[in-house]
Amino acid sequence: MIADFRSDTVTKPTEGMLKAMMQAQVGDDVFREDPSVNLLEKKMADLFGMEAALWCASGTMSNQVAISTHTRPGDEVICEQESHVYYYEGGGIAFNAGCQSRTLVGDRGKINASQILTCINPDDPHRAHTALVCLENTSNRGGGSCYDIKEIIKIKELCDLHGLILHLDGARLFNALVATQETARNYGDAFHSISVCFNKGLGCPAGSVLLGSEKFIRQAIRKRKVFGGGLRQAGYLAATALYALENHVERLATDHLHARQIGEALQRHPGVKMVLPVETNLVIFELGDGRDPQDFIKKLREKNILLLTISNKRLRMVTHLDIKPEMVEHFVTTLRNLE
Repeated sequence: MIADFRSDTVTKPTEGMLKAMMQAQVGDDVFREDPSVNLLEKKMADLFGMEAALWCASGTMSNQVAISTHTRPGDEVICEQESHVYYYEGGGIAFNAGCQSRTLVGDRGKINASQILTCINPDDPHRAHTALVCLENTSNRGGGSCYDIKEIIKIKELCDLHGLILHLDGARLFNALVATQETARNYGDAFHSISVCFNKGLGCPAGSVLLGSEKFIRQAIRKRKVFGGGLRQAGYLAATALYALENHVERLATDHLHARQIGEALQRHPGVKMVLPVETNLVIFELGDGRDPQDFIKKLREKNILLLTISNKRLRMVTHLDIKPEMVEHFVTTLRNLE
Protein backbone atom coordinates (compact mmCIF):
# COMPACT_ATOMS: atom_id res chain seq x y z
CA MET A 1 0.00 0.00 0.00
CA ILE A 2 1.48 3.33 -1.10
CA ALA A 3 0.24 6.48 0.62
CA ASP A 4 0.69 9.17 -2.03
CA PHE A 5 0.51 12.59 -0.36
CA ARG A 6 2.26 14.45 -3.20
CA SER A 7 -0.89 16.02 -4.65
CA ASP A 8 -4.64 15.67 -4.95
CA THR A 9 -4.10 15.34 -8.70
CA VAL A 10 -2.89 11.73 -8.33
CA THR A 11 -6.34 10.25 -7.66
CA LYS A 12 -7.79 7.52 -9.85
CA PRO A 13 -11.45 7.52 -10.94
CA THR A 14 -13.71 5.60 -8.59
CA GLU A 15 -15.83 2.69 -9.78
CA GLY A 16 -18.90 4.93 -9.85
CA MET A 17 -17.05 7.59 -11.83
CA LEU A 18 -15.85 5.04 -14.39
CA LYS A 19 -19.41 3.80 -14.78
CA ALA A 20 -20.60 7.39 -15.33
CA MET A 21 -17.98 7.80 -18.08
CA MET A 22 -19.08 4.60 -19.82
CA GLN A 23 -22.73 5.67 -19.76
CA ALA A 24 -22.11 9.29 -20.81
CA GLN A 25 -24.06 10.80 -23.68
CA VAL A 26 -21.63 12.58 -25.97
CA GLY A 27 -21.48 14.74 -29.06
CA ASP A 28 -19.10 17.21 -30.67
CA ASP A 29 -18.40 19.95 -28.14
CA VAL A 30 -16.75 22.20 -30.73
CA PHE A 31 -20.19 22.30 -32.34
CA ARG A 32 -21.57 22.83 -28.79
CA GLU A 33 -23.49 19.56 -29.23
CA ASP A 34 -22.14 17.42 -26.40
CA PRO A 35 -25.07 16.90 -24.00
CA SER A 36 -22.89 15.99 -21.02
CA VAL A 37 -20.70 19.08 -21.42
CA ASN A 38 -23.76 21.29 -21.91
CA LEU A 39 -25.37 19.83 -18.77
CA LEU A 40 -22.23 20.38 -16.71
CA GLU A 41 -21.86 23.96 -17.90
CA LYS A 42 -25.49 24.75 -17.09
CA LYS A 43 -25.29 23.03 -13.71
CA MET A 44 -22.18 25.00 -12.72
CA ALA A 45 -23.56 28.32 -13.98
CA ASP A 46 -26.77 27.75 -12.00
CA LEU A 47 -24.85 26.70 -8.89
CA PHE A 48 -22.80 29.89 -8.84
CA GLY A 49 -25.59 32.13 -10.14
CA MET A 50 -23.58 33.15 -13.20
CA GLU A 51 -24.83 33.49 -16.75
CA ALA A 52 -22.69 30.95 -18.58
CA ALA A 53 -19.87 28.45 -18.32
CA LEU A 54 -17.19 26.84 -20.48
CA TRP A 55 -15.56 23.45 -20.03
CA CYS A 56 -11.75 23.50 -20.37
CA ALA A 57 -9.18 20.74 -20.32
CA SER A 58 -7.34 22.03 -17.24
CA GLY A 59 -7.31 24.71 -14.58
CA THR A 60 -4.29 26.34 -16.19
CA MET A 61 -6.19 26.55 -19.47
CA SER A 62 -9.28 28.07 -17.88
CA ASN A 63 -7.16 30.63 -16.00
CA GLN A 64 -5.18 31.54 -19.11
CA VAL A 65 -8.31 31.77 -21.26
CA ALA A 66 -9.84 34.09 -18.66
CA ILE A 67 -6.78 36.33 -18.35
CA SER A 68 -6.29 36.70 -22.09
CA THR A 69 -10.02 37.36 -22.60
CA HIS A 70 -10.19 40.04 -19.91
CA THR A 71 -7.06 41.93 -20.98
CA ARG A 72 -5.22 43.50 -23.90
CA PRO A 73 -1.46 43.21 -24.59
CA GLY A 74 0.43 45.70 -22.42
CA ASP A 75 -2.07 45.57 -19.55
CA GLU A 76 -1.04 44.76 -15.99
CA VAL A 77 -2.40 41.93 -13.85
CA ILE A 78 -2.32 42.15 -10.05
CA CYS A 79 -1.83 38.86 -8.17
CA GLU A 80 -0.10 37.37 -5.15
CA GLN A 81 3.61 36.58 -5.63
CA GLU A 82 3.14 32.82 -5.19
CA SER A 83 -0.25 32.51 -6.87
CA HIS A 84 -0.72 29.69 -9.34
CA VAL A 85 -1.38 32.03 -12.29
CA TYR A 86 2.04 33.62 -11.74
CA TYR A 87 4.13 30.83 -10.22
CA TYR A 88 2.95 27.65 -11.94
CA GLU A 89 1.54 28.55 -15.35
CA GLY A 90 4.72 28.79 -17.38
CA GLY A 91 4.77 32.57 -17.76
CA GLY A 92 1.37 32.38 -19.44
CA ILE A 93 0.30 35.86 -18.38
CA ALA A 94 3.12 37.25 -20.51
CA PHE A 95 3.16 34.59 -23.23
CA ASN A 96 -0.57 34.17 -23.84
CA ALA A 97 -1.98 37.58 -22.90
CA GLY A 98 1.02 39.84 -23.49
CA CYS A 99 0.53 41.34 -20.03
CA GLN A 100 2.91 42.07 -17.21
CA SER A 101 2.32 41.03 -13.61
CA ARG A 102 2.30 43.15 -10.46
CA THR A 103 2.92 40.69 -7.65
CA LEU A 104 2.09 41.36 -4.00
CA VAL A 105 3.32 39.67 -0.82
CA GLY A 106 0.24 38.15 0.74
CA ASP A 107 -0.70 36.50 4.00
CA ARG A 108 -0.37 32.78 3.20
CA GLY A 109 -1.23 33.55 -0.42
CA LYS A 110 -4.05 36.01 0.28
CA ILE A 111 -3.96 39.68 -0.65
CA ASN A 112 -6.29 42.43 0.55
CA ALA A 113 -8.04 45.49 -0.79
CA SER A 114 -5.59 47.93 0.82
CA GLN A 115 -2.65 46.28 -0.93
CA ILE A 116 -4.41 46.29 -4.28
CA LEU A 117 -5.34 49.98 -3.96
CA THR A 118 -1.69 50.99 -3.70
CA CYS A 119 -0.85 49.13 -6.92
CA ILE A 120 -3.47 50.54 -9.30
CA ASN A 121 -1.54 52.57 -11.86
CA PRO A 122 -2.64 56.12 -12.74
CA ASP A 123 -3.88 56.95 -16.23
CA ASP A 124 -0.39 57.63 -17.54
CA PRO A 125 0.96 56.53 -20.96
CA HIS A 126 4.26 55.71 -19.27
CA ARG A 127 2.59 53.09 -17.08
CA ALA A 128 0.88 49.82 -17.89
CA HIS A 129 -2.90 49.89 -17.75
CA THR A 130 -4.08 48.06 -14.62
CA ALA A 131 -6.82 45.80 -15.90
CA LEU A 132 -7.24 42.66 -13.82
CA VAL A 133 -6.95 41.31 -10.29
CA CYS A 134 -6.54 37.55 -9.78
CA LEU A 135 -7.18 35.83 -6.45
CA GLU A 136 -6.60 32.15 -5.60
CA ASN A 137 -8.86 30.25 -3.20
CA THR A 138 -7.71 28.08 -1.61
CA SER A 139 -4.10 29.20 -1.86
CA ASN A 140 -1.87 26.30 -2.87
CA ARG A 141 1.47 27.66 -1.65
CA GLY A 142 -0.34 29.31 1.26
CA GLY A 143 -1.09 25.86 2.67
CA GLY A 144 -4.70 25.63 1.56
CA SER A 145 -5.66 28.90 3.24
CA CYS A 146 -9.14 30.33 2.62
CA TYR A 147 -10.21 33.89 1.94
CA ASP A 148 -12.76 35.55 4.20
CA ILE A 149 -15.70 36.39 1.93
CA LYS A 150 -15.88 39.84 3.58
CA GLU A 151 -12.41 40.68 2.26
CA ILE A 152 -13.35 39.39 -1.19
CA ILE A 153 -16.36 41.73 -1.20
CA LYS A 154 -14.08 44.65 -0.27
CA ILE A 155 -11.79 43.75 -3.18
CA LYS A 156 -14.78 43.50 -5.54
CA GLU A 157 -16.03 46.95 -4.47
CA LEU A 158 -12.55 48.37 -5.04
CA CYS A 159 -12.38 46.78 -8.49
CA ASP A 160 -15.80 48.15 -9.41
CA LEU A 161 -14.77 51.63 -8.25
CA HIS A 162 -11.64 51.59 -10.41
CA GLY A 163 -13.01 49.70 -13.40
CA LEU A 164 -10.98 46.54 -12.81
CA ILE A 165 -11.94 42.95 -13.56
CA LEU A 166 -11.80 40.40 -10.72
CA HIS A 167 -10.98 36.76 -11.56
CA LEU A 168 -10.82 33.81 -9.18
CA ASP A 169 -8.53 30.84 -9.63
CA GLY A 170 -10.80 28.45 -7.75
CA ALA A 171 -8.75 25.30 -8.33
CA ARG A 172 -9.73 24.13 -4.85
CA LEU A 173 -12.78 26.33 -4.40
CA PHE A 174 -15.00 23.49 -3.25
CA ASN A 175 -12.51 22.82 -0.45
CA ALA A 176 -12.93 26.43 0.62
CA LEU A 177 -16.73 26.23 0.41
CA VAL A 178 -16.81 23.12 2.58
CA ALA A 179 -14.34 24.55 5.11
CA THR A 180 -15.98 27.97 5.47
CA GLN A 181 -19.61 26.96 4.84
CA GLU A 182 -19.94 29.79 2.34
CA THR A 183 -22.25 29.43 -0.64
CA ALA A 184 -21.28 29.17 -4.28
CA ARG A 185 -23.75 31.99 -5.02
CA ASN A 186 -21.76 34.39 -2.82
CA TYR A 187 -18.71 33.72 -4.97
CA GLY A 188 -20.68 34.09 -8.18
CA ASP A 189 -21.81 37.52 -6.99
CA ALA A 190 -18.27 38.62 -6.10
CA PHE A 191 -16.30 37.74 -9.24
CA HIS A 192 -16.48 38.58 -12.92
CA SER A 193 -15.08 35.13 -13.74
CA ILE A 194 -14.25 31.95 -11.82
CA SER A 195 -12.19 28.92 -12.76
CA VAL A 196 -13.17 25.73 -10.92
CA CYS A 197 -11.04 22.56 -11.22
CA PHE A 198 -12.42 19.06 -11.03
CA ASN A 199 -9.11 17.20 -11.21
CA LYS A 200 -7.98 17.98 -7.67
CA GLY A 201 -10.08 17.39 -4.57
CA LEU A 202 -13.10 16.24 -6.55
CA GLY A 203 -11.11 13.36 -7.98
CA CYS A 204 -11.71 13.68 -11.73
CA PRO A 205 -9.05 12.69 -14.29
CA ALA A 206 -9.11 16.09 -16.02
CA GLY A 207 -11.18 19.20 -16.54
CA SER A 208 -12.08 22.65 -15.30
CA VAL A 209 -15.04 24.96 -15.80
CA LEU A 210 -14.77 28.69 -16.45
CA LEU A 211 -17.72 30.81 -15.31
CA GLY A 212 -18.78 34.33 -16.28
CA SER A 213 -21.21 36.42 -18.27
CA GLU A 214 -22.62 35.24 -21.60
CA LYS A 215 -20.56 37.86 -23.45
CA PHE A 216 -17.38 36.84 -21.65
CA ILE A 217 -17.92 33.13 -22.33
CA ARG A 218 -18.56 33.77 -26.04
CA GLN A 219 -15.18 35.50 -26.20
CA ALA A 220 -13.59 32.79 -24.08
CA ILE A 221 -14.72 30.10 -26.54
CA ARG A 222 -12.62 31.78 -29.21
CA LYS A 223 -9.60 31.94 -26.89
CA ARG A 224 -10.01 28.29 -25.93
CA LYS A 225 -9.97 27.38 -29.61
CA VAL A 226 -6.76 29.34 -30.16
CA PHE A 227 -5.18 27.48 -27.21
CA GLY A 228 -6.08 24.15 -28.81
CA GLY A 229 -8.76 23.44 -26.23
CA GLY A 230 -11.63 22.68 -28.58
CA LEU A 231 -12.12 19.00 -27.76
CA ARG A 232 -14.71 16.85 -29.47
CA GLN A 233 -16.46 14.16 -27.38
CA ALA A 234 -15.46 15.83 -24.12
CA GLY A 235 -18.61 14.49 -22.47
CA TYR A 236 -16.74 11.43 -21.21
CA LEU A 237 -14.73 13.78 -18.99
CA ALA A 238 -17.66 16.07 -18.23
CA ALA A 239 -19.51 13.01 -16.93
CA THR A 240 -16.84 12.55 -14.25
CA ALA A 241 -17.39 16.14 -13.10
CA LEU A 242 -21.16 15.63 -12.96
CA TYR A 243 -20.58 12.51 -10.88
CA ALA A 244 -18.17 14.36 -8.57
CA LEU A 245 -20.65 17.18 -7.95
CA GLU A 246 -23.14 14.63 -6.67
CA ASN A 247 -20.77 12.37 -4.76
CA HIS A 248 -17.43 14.01 -3.90
CA VAL A 249 -18.14 17.47 -2.49
CA GLU A 250 -19.33 16.78 1.06
CA ARG A 251 -16.63 14.14 1.56
CA LEU A 252 -13.97 16.87 1.24
CA ALA A 253 -14.48 17.35 4.98
CA THR A 254 -12.81 13.95 5.45
CA ASP A 255 -9.75 15.17 3.56
CA HIS A 256 -9.65 18.23 5.82
CA LEU A 257 -9.80 16.01 8.91
CA HIS A 258 -6.94 13.87 7.62
CA ALA A 259 -4.87 16.99 6.94
CA ARG A 260 -5.45 18.28 10.47
CA GLN A 261 -4.35 14.93 11.91
CA ILE A 262 -1.17 15.07 9.83
CA GLY A 263 -0.54 18.68 10.84
CA GLU A 264 -0.95 17.87 14.53
CA ALA A 265 1.48 14.95 14.25
CA LEU A 266 4.06 17.15 12.54
CA GLN A 267 3.69 19.85 15.19
CA ARG A 268 4.45 17.30 17.90
CA HIS A 269 7.62 16.05 16.20
CA PRO A 270 10.84 17.60 17.57
CA GLY A 271 12.43 17.63 14.11
CA VAL A 272 9.74 19.89 12.62
CA LYS A 273 10.33 23.62 12.90
CA MET A 274 7.07 25.04 11.54
CA VAL A 275 3.67 23.94 10.23
CA LEU A 276 1.41 26.42 8.44
CA PRO A 277 -2.14 26.57 9.82
CA VAL A 278 -4.15 23.71 8.33
CA GLU A 279 -7.51 24.89 7.00
CA THR A 280 -8.29 22.44 4.21
CA ASN A 281 -6.42 19.53 2.59
CA LEU A 282 -2.89 20.93 2.26
CA VAL A 283 -0.15 20.69 4.89
CA ILE A 284 3.02 22.74 4.40
CA PHE A 285 5.86 22.50 6.89
CA GLU A 286 9.56 23.10 7.47
CA LEU A 287 12.08 20.88 9.20
CA GLY A 288 14.42 22.09 11.89
CA ASP A 289 17.67 23.80 11.01
CA GLY A 290 20.25 21.43 9.57
CA ARG A 291 17.75 18.74 8.58
CA ASP A 292 17.76 17.71 4.93
CA PRO A 293 14.26 17.65 3.35
CA GLN A 294 15.40 15.16 0.71
CA ASP A 295 16.65 12.78 3.39
CA PHE A 296 13.30 13.11 5.18
CA ILE A 297 11.46 12.32 1.93
CA LYS A 298 13.74 9.33 1.28
CA LYS A 299 13.10 7.83 4.71
CA LEU A 300 9.35 8.13 4.25
CA ARG A 301 9.54 6.73 0.71
CA GLU A 302 11.16 3.61 2.17
CA LYS A 303 7.95 3.21 4.18
CA ASN A 304 5.77 3.70 1.06
CA ILE A 305 4.85 7.28 1.99
CA LEU A 306 5.24 9.89 -0.76
CA LEU A 307 5.45 13.68 -0.37
CA LEU A 308 7.37 16.48 -2.07
CA THR A 309 9.19 19.76 -1.55
CA ILE A 310 7.88 23.10 -2.81
CA SER A 311 11.08 25.01 -2.02
CA ASN A 312 14.52 24.27 -0.61
CA LYS A 313 13.00 24.48 2.88
CA ARG A 314 9.30 23.67 2.67
CA LEU A 315 7.60 20.33 2.20
CA ARG A 316 3.99 19.67 1.23
CA MET A 317 1.49 16.91 1.92
CA VAL A 318 -1.95 16.79 0.36
CA THR A 319 -4.89 14.63 1.40
CA HIS A 320 -7.45 13.47 -1.14
CA LEU A 321 -9.96 10.90 -2.28
CA ASP A 322 -7.45 8.03 -2.36
CA ILE A 323 -6.05 8.66 1.13
CA LYS A 324 -7.58 6.27 3.66
CA PRO A 325 -7.56 6.61 7.48
CA GLU A 326 -5.08 3.75 7.75
CA MET A 327 -2.67 5.64 5.50
CA VAL A 328 -2.82 8.66 7.79
CA GLU A 329 -2.23 6.42 10.80
CA HIS A 330 0.70 4.78 9.01
CA PHE A 331 2.26 8.19 8.42
CA VAL A 332 1.70 9.26 12.04
CA THR A 333 3.27 6.05 13.36
CA THR A 334 6.19 6.26 10.93
CA LEU A 335 6.82 9.91 11.79
CA ARG A 336 6.81 9.12 15.48
CA ASN A 337 9.63 6.65 14.95
CA LEU A 338 11.76 9.00 12.83
CA GLU A 339 14.61 10.71 14.62
